[in-house]
Amino acid sequence: MQEITTADVLAADMDVQIIDVREARELSTGMIEDAVHIPAGDVLARVGELDKSRRIIAVCHGGGRSTRVAQALTELGFNADTLAGGMSGWAAEGLPMVSPEA
Repeated sequence: MQEITTADVLAADMDVQIIDVREARELSTGMIEDAVHIPAGDVLARVGELDKSRRIIAVCHGGGRSTRVAQALTELGFNADTLAGGMSGWAAEGLPMVSPEA
């Protein structure tokens, strides 16, 4: 597991899985396009929705929850990383975000 930068996320190939592990109430600020919302507390129960053959990038508000999720997924055999600074850092750089699906 690595802590990666926003530039790393933007340069990642299209086959990467981005999971947003924030709570639903936090999503109103926006999400990374094509990210899948799985709250941190639900990730292990929903691990079957993830593809072990694809790299996972976990994101949260500031990086703490996503680090714990990425570590847990790595222990389960996934190639999982976390976004340094989380969505706060993403937003501070003015990077694009989309509204969560209803």
